[in-house]
Amino acid sequence: MRWLPFGLLALLAGCVGPRTAQEPALTPQQVQARVAALLPASASDRQGWARDIQTAFTTQKLDPSQSNICAVLAVTEQESTFTADPKVPNLGRIAREEIDRRAARAFVPKLLVDAALDTRSGNGKTWNQRLATVRSERELSALYDELTGSLPLGKTLLGGFNPVRTGGPMQVSIAFAEEHARDYPYAHDGSIRQEVFSRRGGMYFGIAHLLGYPAGYSQPLYRFADFNAGWYASRNAAFQSALGKVTGVKLALDGDLIAHGSILSGSTEKAARLLGERFGMRNPTIREQLEKGEGEGFEETRLYQQVFALADKVAGERVPREVLPGIRLESPKITRQLTTAWFAKRVDERYQRCMKR
Repeated sequence: MRWLPFGLLALLAGCVGPRTAQEPALTPQQVQARVAALLPASASDRQGWARDIQTAFTTQKLDPSQSNICAVLAVTEQESTFTADPKVPNLGRIAREEIDRRAARAFVPKLLVDAALDTRSGNGKTWNQRLATVRSERELSALYDELTGSLPLGKTLLGGFNPVRTGGPMQVSIAFAEEHARDYPYAHDGSIRQEVFSRRGGMYFGIAHLLGYPAGYSQPLYRFADFNAGWYASRNAAFQSALGKVTGVKLALDGDLIAHGSILSGSTEKAARLLGERFGMRNPTIREQLEKGEGEGFEETRLYQQVFALADKVAGERVPREVLPGIRLESPKITRQLTTAWFAKRVDERYQRCMKR
């Protein structure tokens, strides 16, 4: 579908795109009314949710189409059932185990961690006792900030071990929010991390992560997978599938085209190098083009186009340009064996129900 204009692709896929000339701009009140009408019946404070979602759409210049709104509502319902700061069962125990794991990876002795958490905090209870009582990620993150700010050498010993990496009603990555906070429309006294745990901040950054990049997918299902696995993961997984077909190398369809944080080549890069001589491409060029896999421009590279041209020829038909990534979800909060494909399909079920409302 690369020959279609992007605006038409966005319209067909229900993705981000410019508003067409025939479509008059909606007022904020009209957008809020549209959102309120599409919210599931179980959502409380409908006007509050509608206002925060409308502000995010307006600030980010996103099309408030039914498809885009339903995509946002479907992810929110899946992640939190419209609870701004959802409770997590056994969060204190999960957090302590995660702190211990992170400390071990950083070679911080467990005795030091135990000693730090067994000291008394400002209210007379030990940090361990307070940790055991937390019920939400907002509470846990705030407690951890207090802990590292209060203990001697707290930031040195434990500063990088905050177990809370996602938060808010859409469970958006805090790192993502901190990287995309330049146009954040709300005045705030605290950090962006703290804003993620609010409804307005969680929705703003969650919507940015879901809709804030162009992708010509045939259906929102693949955008839902990207929300879980990372931007363009579904497109990149399709590239890995095509590359595997033409090289005979069995590749994990995880959407990661290079080994991040390593000078060594990953399995996808090694497989692509097998085609280097055939494509007239040297290893540094292959690496450079694979690095474009985090953006839209990867589809314009010679490597992408020639791999798919060869895969189409081998298969005798056009192979898929979008594939659900085969990633098992890893999180201290997850107690079942779940995958990105499972997540995307669950969200898509909610999206389809919303589109029928």
